[in-house]
Amino acid sequence: MKKPLVAIVGKPNVGKSTFFNKIAGSKISIVEDIPGVTRDRIFANAEWCGYQFQIVDTGGIDFHKEDEINKRIIEQANLAIDLADVIILFVDGKEGLTHHDLEVANHLRRAKAPKVLAVNKLDNYELEKTYEFYELGLGEPIAISAEQSKGLGDLLDEVVKYLKKSEKQTEDDSVKIALVGKPNAGKSSITNRLLGEDRVVVSSVAGTTRDAIDSPFRWNNKDYCLIDTAGLRKKAKIEPDSIERYSVIRSLNAIERADVCVLVIDASAGITEQDIKIAGLIHEQGKPSVIVVNKWDLIEKDEKSKKDFEKQFEIDLAFMKYYVTLYVSCETGQRIGQIMEKVDYVLANAKREIPMALFNNIITNAISVTEPPAKNGKKLKIIFGKQVATCPPTFSIYCNNSSLVENSYIRYLENSLRRAFDFKGTPIKVQFKNKNED
Repeated sequence: MKKPLVAIVGKPNVGKSTFFNKIAGSKISIVEDIPGVTRDRIFANAEWCGYQFQIVDTGGIDFHKEDEINKRIIEQANLAIDLADVIILFVDGKEGLTHHDLEVANHLRRAKAPKVLAVNKLDNYELEKTYEFYELGLGEPIAISAEQSKGLGDLLDEVVKYLKKSEKQTEDDSVKIALVGKPNAGKSSITNRLLGEDRVVVSSVAGTTRDAIDSPFRWNNKDYCLIDTAGLRKKAKIEPDSIERYSVIRSLNAIERADVCVLVIDASAGITEQDIKIAGLIHEQGKPSVIVVNKWDLIEKDEKSKKDFEKQFEIDLAFMKYYVTLYVSCETGQRIGQIMEKVDYVLANAKREIPMALFNNIITNAISVTEPPAKNGKKLKIIFGKQVATCPPTFSIYCNNSSLVENSYIRYLENSLRRAFDFKGTPIKVQFKNKNED
């Protein structure tokens, strides 16, 4: 289920980021932060009164600066505005109405999404200072102080009026496959190849986001649904790097809904920073995945071609060494048929269940080789463990004092499990708990 997007916009220095940080990190019913998206963390998941949504902070809009950085800030803000389901315009109540506010408000009129007007920096809730902002023509101004956390509930109440309340998903047993990646990596071509086979085509229906198409189909007598995030470039004039920065909004929606993610990489462009970011999103969401290197026909190949790619993957994807790769060409059809086989393979590994006795044998053997760490004369003692979840496989290990656990030892035990069982293509989680914890 797609989460609506709420975009925060306004001129520079109106307190947008302060508001975002309050929402993303405070006690206002936040579901989670989304780490690893950008260095300045501009995305977060939030919930207010039963409404779940994504919130995105944009750079300050100033139409009078013509430097390259400012142009890209405006381009990024425009893309967020185009994608938004609700737009919050921030203005400075202390400074009062300015021609910059009027320019931003006029710019927002082209957007179809409803707008909510927040008058910030009114620490003493001076309602009389909101009246002049009616001139913007965006409805009733809402007095807030992001710094003092005043009026935020009133603002969020107004925002969620335009959102649909989160509902329980209807039962759907199909395996959802998210095709994610940079623009022009070949996601749509792979979708068409997979859906174009006689045994596969069933239907194509509009998806739950403006940028994704959900395509149900059957393969080997099982139900699947492809979530294609093609069409990332809405405007040809927008700089590629600014678009790709915001393409994570679409990718994240698809990743959250998916059972398996297929990250499509353009072989002719090599492994880029954006590819690594999207791989990081998949890893952080705990999804099994297949990395499909497309356009393999465009590479001048010798005996080292694939090895060179794999060496680069080892470096760039050191945080997810469990990755599974497949080298394909949509143009020639080379190995396209293996994509679904890989999808089934990594999903089976994500659903793998390890009997408790066997799991404890593996842990006991690992402990005998490398003893648990000790701190200040106190030694970590492992009592027993068990698997508590799948997708991703999650294991709880009960001990005398979980504060003694070091990340390096957790990684050691994870590697021991991977050597004992096939968990290729899926993250696994090992968590330590005190013996009396549930």
